[in-house]
Amino acid sequence: MKRRVHIVVHGHVQGVWFRAAVRDIAGREGISGFVRNLPGGAVEAVFEGDSSAVERVTGFCRVGPPGSRVDRVDLEEEPFTGGFDAFTVRY
Repeated sequence: MKRRVHIVVHGHVQGVWFRAAVRDIAGREGISGFVRNLPGGAVEAVFEGDSSAVERVTGFCRVGPPGSRVDRVDLEEEPFTGGFDAFTVRY
């Protein structure tokens, strides 16, 4: 089953290689979408792919890479669109 989620990760998640780590795990899991920093210090991401792979990537985002501190993850389920060709880091 295919799934799409939109998340916003709050905490100490900028300047700690969070986006690069998410890009790497999303690539390994075959997820498409994007990740980017938001003004104010949060990180936003959209993941599309196999439901179990999306769950693994969102699970990683709840913990984050070494040096990060995740205080809260806002997650919203969205209709799957298949609108991404790859997973990218947006600037």
